[in-house]
Amino acid sequence: ACRPRKKMRLAILSKGAANYSTQRLKQVAKDRGHSVRVINYAKCYVTVEKNNPVVHYKGEALTGFDAIIPRIAQSYTKYGSAIVRQFEMQGVYTTASSIAINRTRDKFRSYQLLAKAGVGIPKTVFARETADLDDVVEKAGGTPLIIKVARGTHGNGVVLAETKKAAQAVMQAFYVEGVSFLVQEFVKESAGTDIRALVVGSRVVASIKRQSLDDDFRSNTHQGGVGSPVKLTDEEVKTAIKASKSMNLPVCGVDMMRSEKGPLVLEVNSSASIKTPEKITGRDVATKIIEYIERNAKQRHKKD
Repeated sequence: ACRPRKKMRLAILSKGAANYSTQRLKQVAKDRGHSVRVINYAKCYVTVEKNNPVVHYKGEALTGFDAIIPRIAQSYTKYGSAIVRQFEMQGVYTTASSIAINRTRDKFRSYQLLAKAGVGIPKTVFARETADLDDVVEKAGGTPLIIKVARGTHGNGVVLAETKKAAQAVMQAFYVEGVSFLVQEFVKESAGTDIRALVVGSRVVASIKRQSLDDDFRSNTHQGGVGSPVKLTDEEVKTAIKASKSMNLPVCGVDMMRSEKGPLVLEVNSSASIKTPEKITGRDVATKIIEYIERNAKQRHKKD
């Protein structure tokens, strides 16, 4: 017989209490007998004193949680990950460590870690103020090229430069703005399509293909792309799991492109939405995430 589960106290760190992913995780956790709170991490404040890491929220100290599920927005990365770190200092289990959240938000650092782990990525050059724009274009494999701001999300700050002249104009604009940027090969065979695999533990629990609606090469569903279920090849499954491990993110979304060289990872997302994958594939991703926490947060208690 199945052992009764230990009732846990969970906190979902989210700015959007009504957000689909937050709601689903909360409902599933409640249905499984846990107590759950949704906490707006942007409204938390912390006191930092010796041996006493406290997080405050609306006048109360947040203590006694067994696990947190951080869903930190891109624009709140620094503050959100500092709040996550404060919980980590209390010994609370988290599905995404503060360091992993920071890593994924820095595209260049992500690519360095993925490349080191032997994960396929598009040919990428990282630059800021170089005058050798010709060489940058060449090193990235020539035009057409994708140029992205080093810190951007939802397909913002991403430009497709079809000619050398266009590439140089975009790079110069970024240079004037004083921002670091990535120059990346354009994989024409994937044209406007990418794959998102949701990884929980060491398994892919749902996968969708996202296709942009027009000639736009960005396929984010936020940007009006459409999603459909997709069956991953063994190599794609292995790549998604390897990418999640290299970023030390047991629960994440891995975005990949299909290329002639095999799957290329574009991004690992520490708070990927579960809405489109659940609705399109009919898979119950939220339950998989809560089950994962039950298995892993409990082990901490055995050790503590």
